[in-house]
Amino acid sequence: MNREMLMLVDAISREKNVERDVVFAAVESALAQATKKLFVGDVDIRVAIDRDTGNYETFRRWMVVPDSAGLQNPDAEELLMDAKERIADVEEGEYIEEGVESLAIGRIGAMAAKQVILQKIRDAEREMLLNDFLARGEKIFVGTVKRLDKGDVIVESGRVEGRLRRTEMIPKENLRNGDRVRAMIMEVDPTLRGAPIILSRSAPEFMVELFSQEVPEVEQGLLEIKSCARDAGSRAKIAVVSNDKRVDPIGTCVGVRGTRVNSVTNELAGERVDIVLWSEDPAQFVIGALAPANVQSIVVDEEKHAMDVVVDEENLAIAIGRGGQNVRLASELTGWKINIMDASESAAKQANETDTLRALFIEKLDVDVEVADILISEGFTSLEEVAYVPLQEMLEIESFDEDTVNELRARAKDALLTMEIAQEESVEDVSQDLKDLETLTPELIAKLSEGGIHTRDDLADLAVDELVEITQQSPEEATALILKAREHWFAGQE
Repeated sequence: MNREMLMLVDAISREKNVERDVVFAAVESALAQATKKLFVGDVDIRVAIDRDTGNYETFRRWMVVPDSAGLQNPDAEELLMDAKERIADVEEGEYIEEGVESLAIGRIGAMAAKQVILQKIRDAEREMLLNDFLARGEKIFVGTVKRLDKGDVIVESGRVEGRLRRTEMIPKENLRNGDRVRAMIMEVDPTLRGAPIILSRSAPEFMVELFSQEVPEVEQGLLEIKSCARDAGSRAKIAVVSNDKRVDPIGTCVGVRGTRVNSVTNELAGERVDIVLWSEDPAQFVIGALAPANVQSIVVDEEKHAMDVVVDEENLAIAIGRGGQNVRLASELTGWKINIMDASESAAKQANETDTLRALFIEKLDVDVEVADILISEGFTSLEEVAYVPLQEMLEIESFDEDTVNELRARAKDALLTMEIAQEESVEDVSQDLKDLETLTPELIAKLSEGGIHTRDDLADLAVDELVEITQQSPEEATALILKAREHWFAGQE
């Protein structure tokens, strides 16, 4: 019988093109499962088959667990102190084994053994096919729709399957069985049953890869795609830059008579693509990203990583786009927050900022309106700048002599020190769990304290509009902060 088993193993190994050890493991698993049914309780059985003779032994085993953990499954576990009485040098996590009578192969339920073996073989084949596919290093999965699964589309390429989730499809796209599909490989999870490759047709990476395939200059390194932003099925923007002065990046991506960009558009259900010239200058990059709108002026706020972009009334609707699409995509493409406004809105905002800054200088530096306006006209925007910019820069201001400059710097430093002390005093009643919250700066903590927010739970209970009013953050920043504060509520929950 053992000789017959060896012949069977060899036959299955050749037929299925898998290693003999995989087949042996399947047989061992089938024998172990059958033997386990002869015992009461959830016992652990191991079967070891000699690969040369076909002889096999069966063992019942217990895992050694820490004394402090206790026995979760007495049928298959043993405490360390008890295990050491049997094997002195045994360690936690090891097994104690005891030989038991082997079950004759002829007594195994034929169907059960066959199913276990075939499943093991299928798993091994599936893993081998997946590894062969991944070894090719392809980024785009090309296959045929095999079936629909709860709204998802299962795509087959050869004998490897990928899953295209409904949320990763292009809106209004209707795929049917037999349709040819291309999608970006986003993730590979071998533990997933059925289709281990997760696909996307809506991800920006898919468009980048499509352009890389359509534009040989990208593969050659003459052209680089720096970023991409998409509203899948509607509109997208990609930023490109040339590494060779002889290559026009935009014209190269468009192609002769638009052949290259049209090829990408056709693949993506008519999605319109704006090709933008990338620039190291963030302001210039944003101006290009907002095309076709014409920009009048732009103000960059490095600290908030935001830009105020001024356009005339005729270009306002174009810059914003339908439903805010153009400015949103431009913001995603550049990584900057973009505020679109017309000239009157810009003037009003600047006037308000100037009034606020003037009031700050008058109050904290104890100066008159004229001195405050001189500082503002010279580009000073904070007390820190007055206190710590190089002395020579302030001495170059024609309206100030050396004594005035030294006095202003001293007053600014005193004001900053006073404000810091007041800030420290205001946060004394703030709980440590709030102070320890990531992303909270001392300034934000002080504002929260002034607003009556003293604990992490106080912050977590706030609505977004309430937090915006207290801290003057953007709604997006306030939302992220509140969600961060609420994380401990759900810690440990599945």
